[in-house]
Order: sequence, then C-alpha cells, then structure tokens
Amino acid sequence: MRFDAADAHWRETPRPGASSAQKDWLTRGGSLTAHLARLGRVTVRVTRETVATPWADEHAALACAPRTPVWVREVVLAVDGTPFVAAHSIAPLAASKGVWQAMRRLRTRPLAELLYSDPEVTRSALVSRRVIAGHSLFALASRALERAQIAPHAFAARRSVFERHGEPLMVTECMLPALWRHLDAPGARRARGGEAA
Repeated sequence: MRFDAADAHWRETPRPGASSAQKDWLTRGGSLTAHLARLGRVTVRVTRETVATPWADEHAALACAPRTPVWVREVVLAVDGTPFVAAHSIAPLAASKGVWQAMRRLRTRPLAELLYSDPEVTRSALVSRRVIAGHSLFALASRALERAQIAPHAFAARRSVFERHGEPLMVTECMLPALWRHLDAPGARRARGGEAA
C-alpha cells in the first residue's frame, strides 16, 4: 500500500500517557462498529456529507494536493443512544464517484459494511494522537457530545487509510468521553478483539 496515515502527530504507538483502555481501542484492528456492538445497540447518525477540501493533516496521507476536492462523510456512532465515537471519512472526489461511490449511498449504515466485506480493500497501519482545541477534529467531537456535557481538554483519536484499486479512503475516529466512562464502569462488558465508522 502506498498510503500512510502517519506523520509527526499521528503515530502507530499511542502516547505514553494513554490509559490501557485507550491503548487497546486506539490500536484494535477490524471493525470499530463491530467492537461497539459488543457494548450495546449501535446506531449511526449522519451529521454531514458534502464536498470539501482536506484538513491540513489529511492531504499528505491521501497523496493529493492541499486544495484537492474530497467527499466528506461525518457520523456519530452511539451505543444504546449515547454518543461514543465521532467519525470523519474522506475520499478524493473522483474516487467517491468511482471506486468508492458506495460510500455516498450508505445513509445510516456503517462504513464498515463496505470496508470489511470486500477482499480487494486493504488498510494501512492504525495511527493515533491526542486532539486538542484548534484542530478541526476537536470541533467535530465537541459537537457530538451529549447536551450540557463540557468538552474535555483533549480527545483520543485514530485513523487509517483504506485502499481499493489504488484509490484511498481515510477514516478518522474520535473516541468520546462516554466510551471511556462505560469501559471504566464496574461490571462493564469489555469488548475484546478490531474499525470503521
């Protein structure tokens, strides 16, 4: 694979200060939606689908110019009605009308249905980082929080690039505080075992 989501901020090894639960969920392979389903009933709420340009830390991972038009899909994954993950997926606009055109027709179905049912799809290594105010992902995650909930100082996020017939689709997932609270709760069912929103 020629696409790589890593850079100076997005690294394959979670930061040293991350909790064991964060390290686990930031590095799990496979479908994040499937992992969340082990915690309860998962629903997908689409918050934005549009043509835009990549964020400053995205265009290099897609091997495209900074102002290249991309198709953007943003969703919130909730478990039993509580938002657990805010996800941001992009593909070059031309690819969203070709190789990745199915992502435009998902509606409230998870992107994982496309990514893990096609043997021709490959995936880069997962990378992660802490996201603080000033990054577009921080704003996205803050909007996904439950009403009256104050945004934390930082969110834990991960991303990887999927490739099909030479065309990239990058998925960035930001874990929300409710996920960590659920995993820390006494007697919580902990999911064992792999992404995509």
